[in-house]
Amino acid sequence: MWRLPGARAALRVIRTAVEKLSRAEAESQTAAGAMERAVVRCVPSEPKLSLSFALADGSHKNMQRDQSEPLGRVLSRIATNALKGHAKAAAAKKSRKSRPNASGGAACSGPGPEPAVACEPVVKLYYREEAVAEDVLNVDAWQDGAVLQIGDVKYKVERNPPAFTELQLPRYIMAGFPVCPKLSLEFGDPASSLFRWYKEAKPGAAEPEVGVPSSLSPSSPSSSWTETDVEERVYTPSNADIGLRLKLHCTPGDGQRFGHSRVLESVCVVEAGPGTCTFDHRHLYTKKVTEDALIRTVSYNILADTYAQTEFSRTVLYPYCAPYALELDYRQNLIQKELTGYNADVICLQEVDRAVFSDSLVPALEAFGLEGVFRIKQHEGLATFYRKSKFSLLSQHDISFYEALESDPLHKELLEKLVLYPSAQEKVLQRSSVLQVSVLQSTKDSSKRICVANTHLYWHPKGGYIRLIQMAVALAHIRHVSCDLYPGIPVIFCGDFNSTPSTGMYHFVINGSIPEDHEDWASNGEEERCNMSLTHFFKLKSACGEPAYTNYVGGFHGCLDYIFIDLNTLEVEQVIPLPSHEEVTTHQALPSVSHPSDHIALVCDLKWK
Repeated sequence: MWRLPGARAALRVIRTAVEKLSRAEAESQTAAGAMERAVVRCVPSEPKLSLSFALADGSHKNMQRDQSEPLGRVLSRIATNALKGHAKAAAAKKSRKSRPNASGGAACSGPGPEPAVACEPVVKLYYREEAVAEDVLNVDAWQDGAVLQIGDVKYKVERNPPAFTELQLPRYIMAGFPVCPKLSLEFGDPASSLFRWYKEAKPGAAEPEVGVPSSLSPSSPSSSWTETDVEERVYTPSNADIGLRLKLHCTPGDGQRFGHSRVLESVCVVEAGPGTCTFDHRHLYTKKVTEDALIRTVSYNILADTYAQTEFSRTVLYPYCAPYALELDYRQNLIQKELTGYNADVICLQEVDRAVFSDSLVPALEAFGLEGVFRIKQHEGLATFYRKSKFSLLSQHDISFYEALESDPLHKELLEKLVLYPSAQEKVLQRSSVLQVSVLQSTKDSSKRICVANTHLYWHPKGGYIRLIQMAVALAHIRHVSCDLYPGIPVIFCGDFNSTPSTGMYHFVINGSIPEDHEDWASNGEEERCNMSLTHFFKLKSACGEPAYTNYVGGFHGCLDYIFIDLNTLEVEQVIPLPSHEEVTTHQALPSVSHPSDHIALVCDLKWK
């Protein structure tokens, strides 16, 4: 990630200072009277607070106490725990002394003095050098910077310090592909946290560089680590890293203070990448984030893992694809690299597994400045991401087509037409398709808002009439949002519409109407025919035109995906060229070792009129 030289130098200074401080604190804690840490977690929404510290005997205590409890009860409990710890340590010491020596004799030549009976240690809490009264409630007593004293040991209280609640490296790492750790922070944010990457030294390499923190000491005698120059959240391994493991040293921060550092080691070594991918040439057009006047938009069906990892997919749908290239851990690397390389402002994805959204897409895209929302369908769903520096999420208006059709008065007239055809009505109401609608507001100009819709229509080749009705529901709902709730805002409607340009659905969208005698009303035979005429309010255009195909598999290729825009409010600045036919068919069809889905992403730069 590119930074101003001054900012990068400042980060390096801060990082070095934090690591020096950590080492200094670790060394100073060996001296008498050194200040230990007592970490308090206290949030208003929870009835209890937690208190964590280490006793002098080495045992670690993690206490859960009511926030409304008087301080005196906690201090008394701490004193009791400390006394038990002292007694346990004394007993262990006595046991060691009485253990027989190597010659079979006793360790002690004669009876020694009986150990003195331990007294309960004095336990006090101080704030600004004054003792806190024991009737003060926990929620008020445990302030940041207070000092807890247990006997002769003092602890500095840290209330709600930045902390990682989740931290994980990907299970599969490839050279040339960004490594994005999954992380969750409490009382902090990734932008204020510090990251430093290390790689395993090659066999026979020199010892680790001077200055490597002691916390990064080798996990085994045969392992040693060398520092990379990367101090960002994301690390992209090079071919020189192939066969080596990675290590990440990270310190959570909130802009003012830092929490306890954590260290992660990859469980796998860096693997070789697939070489040139179908999207590499496209990235030449999207090297930078667009200026504020433009909205780079991506629509992409990324192929749900729940569909890719079936015997039917491996043997019938994609028999030409290497089995390992259908595995999620492999495909996620390609998807992350492709999406982050587009430097998009809005990304609409279809066929997104819930776990893929939370464990893969969110960490990767968040690291590149995007935030996302998810809408589940059944086994998978829809995801919309937006660039945080350009947009904030104003509201969401997601619907399920069949639920909206049945219950929303907005679709009363359409439902009245459909009930005249019971067989068709039954089929339409069985479909689980959903529509995701997000209203975004410009961070630079609050008067600029945009309605971003995302959907994946019914897939069956004979489901033309179902897709027509789903699209009628979608457009009526989008009109309600963009005209009634937020009058006059532009519309971007992305998705996998499972309809080629020759179908009734596409004709309906582009022309604003569909006659009742269109052949698609009988797409599944006369029994399910449902003749009706439909109209819609918008003047829509396919921003990327009508490519020869956006889906290319062994038995089919055609244009199924579109980015529809409102011509009254938006115009197309640039369409990013699709991969060449040679690139798409290098490995016969899609997906392949160089392309993670059976669909191709649509990418274009849009502009407000």
